[in-house]
Amino acid sequence: MIKKTAFYFITLTFLSIGSAFGQSTFRGEVVDDGDETKLVNASIVLLNAQDSILVDFTRADEQGRFTLNKPSEGKFLLLITYPKYGEYNQHIDAETPSDLGRIGLSSVAHLIEEVIVMGRIPVVMKGDTTEYDASSFTVEQNAKVEDLLRVLPGITVDADGNITAQGKTVEKVLVDGEEFFGDDPTLVTRNIRSDMVDKVQVFEKMSEEAERTGVDDGVRQQTINVTLKEDAKRGWFGKLEAAGGADPDGGYYLGKAALNRFNGSQKISAFGMTSNTGEISLNWQEAERFNLSSGDVTVTDDG
Repeated sequence: MIKKTAFYFITLTFLSIGSAFGQSTFRGEVVDDGDETKLVNASIVLLNAQDSILVDFTRADEQGRFTLNKPSEGKFLLLITYPKYGEYNQHIDAETPSDLGRIGLSSVAHLIEEVIVMGRIPVVMKGDTTEYDASSFTVEQNAKVEDLLRVLPGITVDADGNITAQGKTVEKVLVDGEEFFGDDPTLVTRNIRSDMVDKVQVFEKMSEEAERTGVDDGVRQQTINVTLKEDAKRGWFGKLEAAGGADPDGGYYLGKAALNRFNGSQKISAFGMTSNTGEISLNWQEAERFNLSSGDVTVTDDG
């Protein structure tokens, strides 16, 4: 009798814990409101209703199902988007039932004379690309792109400027789809101001070999593309490094400069170096074995 009572107590305890956890999330299912097709990878965003600050976001799984963190208080706006479908929005709060049920989206083809007015959406999934609206995220005044990346969901930046997006190391950072000299992402992230940025896009880029030959080799590079506001596409940024030291055979020196200028759709890059070490690589890390003194060139506007 004692063992049976203990079993019932443990069972009720786990049921209580499961119920508590169940109440800490919103969950639902996204489908086509016509044929009820599961809308896989639909974008689900939860915003603060007062200031439109992002609270949480996710994508629907293979069954069209999703789960979002449920705040303990406040009023929120639930936004659901899917390519070629009308956007869905619903005002919810902490008292809204956790199970949002089946949510149907209407195909654009069926939306006749219907106007959907929406604010800017912080995170949008466009195929394999995750796009962040920079103005939806708060950073300090005079912050750089690196500071902006740190507040974007799914992106982390360590003290050395190394970026991880969606669990993968970012190998390239582009500006308006263009790659500037050097493989050092900090050339962009530590020199361009965050208030110049319109969108931040994360995607897997094909290898240079595949793009050149047109033959997909299956190699992908995690890439971030920073798109600038139209009125901010005038300026320059770059990096300078100088190194010197001594060894048993005499002294050595190394100097590098990379300057990148943009003016509207025009982009110009220049790179130069001087050295007596035999180094010819564009890899900025090679100078670490010297006594290195370096500095970053700050972006300036031409206006």
